[in-house]
Amino acid sequence: MPKYVIEREIPDAGKMSSDDLQNASKNSCGVLKKLGPEIQWLHSYVTDDKIYCVYIASDEDRIKQHAEEAGFPANRISRVKTLIDPTTAE
Repeated sequence: MPKYVIEREIPDAGKMSSDDLQNASKNSCGVLKKLGPEIQWLHSYVTDDKIYCVYIASDEDRIKQHAEEAGFPANRISRVKTLIDPTTAE
C-alpha cells in the first residue's frame, strides 16, 4: 500500500501535554480500528505549530476519512514516491 505524509496545522502543537498527545493518539487509534486494515499509522513528528503524520493507506480518500472522523485537520496530504537515506549515497 502507498505511504503518505499528512501535514496537520495545529496551533501550539509543540506545547501539547503528554496527556493531550496520549488522548489524541487514543482517538486516532480508535478510528483506525474502525476503518480496518486499509489504513495504518506509522508515527508522527510534533513541531511548534504542526504535526506531520506518516501513514500507510489504500488511497488518499481513506486518509481524509480518518481525519474527518477523528476530528483532525489534514491540511496537506502527500503521497511518498520513494524513500532515501544515507545509504542511498553508496
